[in-house]
Amino acid sequence: MSLAQEKTVLLDYHFNHEVKKDKSGNEIRFHYTWEDQTLNGFSMLGDIFKKAGFQTKSLDAAPTEANLKGNDVYIIVDPDNTKESPTPNLINPEHIKAITNWVKAGGVLVIFANDSTNTNLVQLNELMKKFGINFTNKSRNMVKDGKLQIGEVHIPAGNDVFPTSKIFYLKEISVLSVKSPAKALITEQNDVIMATAKYGKGTVFAVGDPWLYNEYVDGTRIPKEYENYNGAVELVNWLKRQIP
Repeated sequence: MSLAQEKTVLLDYHFNHEVKKDKSGNEIRFHYTWEDQTLNGFSMLGDIFKKAGFQTKSLDAAPTEANLKGNDVYIIVDPDNTKESPTPNLINPEHIKAITNWVKAGGVLVIFANDSTNTNLVQLNELMKKFGINFTNKSRNMVKDGKLQIGEVHIPAGNDVFPTSKIFYLKEISVLSVKSPAKALITEQNDVIMATAKYGKGTVFAVGDPWLYNEYVDGTRIPKEYENYNGAVELVNWLKRQIP
């Protein structure tokens, strides 16, 4: 497949920009990056995208209509709050305008948020209300004492996005509320866990958890019955089908 035929997936490095010091005292990026092959990274998800014919790219700058143009999928993960960064990059009205215009023109937006104590939901919800999705302050799947069953999420038969998966593991998530044009995709005990929306020619997928980072797809940290890796493959294939 030539680069001209490849789809592109763009991962935000601006709103999520966590750094730590390495052994030499130099600041390095970590948490939810393509390059990070530790449990905190998205290297495995990046490989799944590549196998599906995507080129993986990252965006260190704030989103604009110019730098979003030409990209097919744009992922925002866990926007920083002051706990994660002393001066977090906040989503502002200019960013919202650029992102919503890009989606309206056919872009596929993916939001992996987090529970309210570990991310900034305030500005994120200003963006998401354009699509009928709200990340609430209600948290669920608060796994304690190794009771993994607290994190179980069951996928109903005939699900559009996850046609073969039956059970996932997600912990410490923000429950969603939805209104038109959004629709609940997966609900657990009356709590909306995942949602999708159509907006213009574009599509939005949202879940209140970073979810598909290496720790939860590598198959060694959680029991095999939890099909997170298969869910990642199915999500990527579904995202590809949403591209106009």
